[in-house]
Amino acid sequence: MKLFEMAPTPNCHRVNIFLKELGVELEHVHVDVRAGENLTPEFEQKSINGRVPTLQIDDDTFICESIAICRYFDELSPSEDSLFGHGALERAQVEMWNRIIEFNGLNTASQAFRHISGVYKDRETCITAWGEECKIRVQAFLPKLEQHLSSSTFIIGDKFTVADITAWIFVGFCESRLTLPVMQQYPSIAAWYQLLAKRPAFQ
Repeated sequence: MKLFEMAPTPNCHRVNIFLKELGVELEHVHVDVRAGENLTPEFEQKSINGRVPTLQIDDDTFICESIAICRYFDELSPSEDSLFGHGALERAQVEMWNRIIEFNGLNTASQAFRHISGVYKDRETCITAWGEECKIRVQAFLPKLEQHLSSSTFIIGDKFTVADITAWIFVGFCESRLTLPVMQQYPSIAAWYQLLAKRPAFQ
């Protein structure tokens, strides 16, 4: 198997942390997204959305979308310690929080960065006002995450899950790309973030 990726990008980083948590090793193939290597006809034959990460299972089978890739590896080694939860309620809670953090946090933060910075202005229309609006929405979501983590060790109670990985990527992106002082403003998020930083997969 091969993982086509650009490691520093948020979704590739998310998959790599997940794989490290499972102890999975596989071949990594660098795709220079900034240079548009993901937009070539050759790559688009591998990835239906033309994005990274994309997993190649064999000559004819490819999976794109980071959470779909994580689910695939989770299903390969089922256990009660699944990072997607165990049992109907826990799996639903993981799915719920992962989607909340993706839609209100990570995806919105990504839109803010792309439209404000114009990093991909050579291939998409960048609207600064929309980027600023997305940044405002991210800032409105952070207090909700802070409140939740003030009474919870991890996103789902005392169980580490893929939702924590998504939230970790989101918070780090806010600090590094949107220059938001998350750690200074939100003590519960900071404590949770430092707890995750001790895990080998995050180092």
